[in-house]
Amino acid sequence: MDTKEIIALENRFGARNYKPLDVVLERGEGVWVWDVEGNRYMDCLAAYSAVNQGHCHPRIVNKLKEQAEKLCITSRAFRNDQLSLFYRDICELTNSHMVLPMNSGAEAVETVIKAVRKWGYTVKGVADGKAEIIVCDNNFHGRTLTIIGFSTEEQYKEGFGPFTPGFKTVPFGDAEALKQAITENTVAFMVEPIQGEAGVIVPPDGYLKAVREICSQNHVALVLDEIQTGLGRTGRLLAEEHEGIEADVTLIGKALSGGCYPVSAVLSNAEVLGVFLPGDHGSTFGGNPLACAVAREALMVLVEENLVENAAVLGDYFMKGLERIKSPHVKEIRGKGLLIGVELKAGAGGARAFCERLMGLGILCKETHEHVIRFAPPLVITRAEIDWALSRVEQVLIP
Repeated sequence: MDTKEIIALENRFGARNYKPLDVVLERGEGVWVWDVEGNRYMDCLAAYSAVNQGHCHPRIVNKLKEQAEKLCITSRAFRNDQLSLFYRDICELTNSHMVLPMNSGAEAVETVIKAVRKWGYTVKGVADGKAEIIVCDNNFHGRTLTIIGFSTEEQYKEGFGPFTPGFKTVPFGDAEALKQAITENTVAFMVEPIQGEAGVIVPPDGYLKAVREICSQNHVALVLDEIQTGLGRTGRLLAEEHEGIEADVTLIGKALSGGCYPVSAVLSNAEVLGVFLPGDHGSTFGGNPLACAVAREALMVLVEENLVENAAVLGDYFMKGLERIKSPHVKEIRGKGLLIGVELKAGAGGARAFCERLMGLGILCKETHEHVIRFAPPLVITRAEIDWALSRVEQVLIP
């Protein structure tokens, strides 16, 4: 079938909860993808950072095939020979004490909500039913009913109430606002080091260090949602490293499998995850041997192929290249590593139209919050490929 036939079939039978660009992809390799007509595109979204290692990385694909032919799932009713190795590898790499594996990013967020609430009751001594978690304006932590309930994006909530109580919102990047919001019932502060879905919003320098100090002083668990910013995306393995801090709990996912399988994890000190007892939480697929084998290989690829360092060096190169494009449409360029947002002026006509024009020139990216174009290519990108992209971005941004 051609593009039109496939889109017509999707529109006929599929729910309309996405508004994708009208390109139908069938193959990928590295930073490149091909549509059903054979046209090649540079992927500058990387499946929202799930494909940091590049599309169909041969080492990860081979490991997936190898493990799939041996054992895919046992459930946690039994032990498997890959889970403990995954625990060891991820803990040694991230300086974590304890891990709880899940499947999706949203599941990891739901897991940590349960964990910090129970920690608040059993360790901190918060009165039963009073635990409160502080989050930030314009946050994005997933799409479950509990998570959208503490979103400040009205579309995410419209028609889906009632919502789970126990959350308080403060401005992102404002450490003093966090300090003022904490009460005796506060068990955690959950925050993204950089707000991706909000438009690649980078907090002021020193913000994460300040909130780390505030949380420590008030016996509040600091939870960093690094599902999008983690695993090399910002030029460090975890974005928290830019300010030399360690969270009490860190959430990772997406690139944990190199885009080959759904894998997420809650990384924690022993105090927080230690509150879980058998039967408190679980997942049929969480920690399965296929997921663990794939995740271990994906982590090794990041380290052994120097992809974190590549994100730092080429992210800076990409950002400077974008800044040299003197476009009357651009209001601001911001980001870290290979997570970059180009915010357009209100009169530019919206980011969607620019993304559609970029698609016509062979670059796939996606608008976020109407006026921001997000550039987040796989971390395997080269300087030559960035130059190729910049020449086409300039054609679109310069009238």
